Amino acid sequence: MKGIFPTDEVKLGIMRRAVFIAPYFATTTLRFIRAALSLDGVRLALVSHESTGKIPGDVAGRLGAYVRTENALDSISLERAVRRAAEQLGGVDAIVGAMEELQLPMAEVRASLGVAGMTVDVAKNFRDKGRMKDVFRSAGIPCARHAVATNRAAAEAFADRSGFPLVVKPPAGSGARSTFRIDGAAAFEDYLDTIPPSAETPALLEEFITGEEHSFDSILIDKKPVWYSVSRYLPTPLEVLRTPWIQWAVLLPREVDVPEFDPIRAAAAEALSALGLESGLTHMEWFRRNDGTIAISEVAARPPGAQFTTLLSCAHAADLYRGWAEVMILDRFDPPARKFAAGAAYLRGQGRGTVKAIHGIDRVARGVSDLVVEAKLPVKGQSPSGGYEGEGYVIVRHPQTAVVERALREIVTCVRVELG
Repeated sequence: MKGIFPTDEVKLGIMRRAVFIAPYFATTTLRFIRAALSLDGVRLALVSHESTGKIPGDVAGRLGAYVRTENALDSISLERAVRRAAEQLGGVDAIVGAMEELQLPMAEVRASLGVAGMTVDVAKNFRDKGRMKDVFRSAGIPCARHAVATNRAAAEAFADRSGFPLVVKPPAGSGARSTFRIDGAAAFEDYLDTIPPSAETPALLEEFITGEEHSFDSILIDKKPVWYSVSRYLPTPLEVLRTPWIQWAVLLPREVDVPEFDPIRAAAAEALSALGLESGLTHMEWFRRNDGTIAISEVAARPPGAQFTTLLSCAHAADLYRGWAEVMILDRFDPPARKFAAGAAYLRGQGRGTVKAIHGIDRVARGVSDLVVEAKLPVKGQSPSGGYEGEGYVIVRHPQTAVVERALREIVTCVRVELG
């Protein structure tokens, strides 16, 4: 389906017109915007909450249009903004954005304007994690037992069936936010007394799966998987959330086309087909249980956070920011080969207050400096982020997976961010 307001040059296939939705200009968001601007044959408009004065000069000079909106997460406001952008571009062929919270409103705007891309039903499959797991169960895809509770009785009924520990999260959450583990009946009753589920604020309850937690990032073009990556969390994100001071890491092994990942390759392809995705980049969380079986936790149809796109770029010696933009705007992707192992160590502050000191950096630098490809170190006086990513990170790369794993272990063991 063609975009709205077609022009002669678009009919001739000369130009693609895309609207990029970016509520705020975070550092990672700007990387995606610059990647989209680098594509040949693409004229890009930007829709944001930010004022024009906050647009970096190198971005502003290449934009085809800029529209400010008060609420990019509201589909009605977003549609008005996209229409204004389309008028300046001479039409629109793609509507894109990297945030999880944007996927459903963008789909609603596409439907209203007749623009190709992820549909509303598919966006709901990805955004509503309870609905997602219902799809998985219906398709026979391995996942955790679950229930969406809209009242206390439903939550208690699931706990009786599942037992403890169990996991509680919002059905439309992302990035492990507002997700926590409950270990027993007393803690569960405290939770129900404090944050009772309701029709307005339902809770997604899941069985707690013991084992290794991984992610599976992949790209589909016209429903066909064309590329994938596997990574491992050290430790699991839920354990990181339960222990605010713990420093953690993500490891991308160089060896991904190996038999141990055959089960997740097959299950991931079935899961994405069942959810209805046609083209896009996805980020899937999955577990390998202690008995060797796997279970898919959830999957998002957008670029992963926590510096993952940089990690993927490092492991493949390719620009995956640009790769995502090509998939979303041009519906094409040239799959790169895995050339390195890569990993990120996340530095989290210990104590309370602002960053007071960073200990162990000099010692670590002597051992891993030749492996570091990107780092953001905390600075004195910096306020804590309050998130699981922490106050900084170090990304390392090497052809051998064991070398990267040792470097990550050394960083998270030796470096300590002191708050005070």
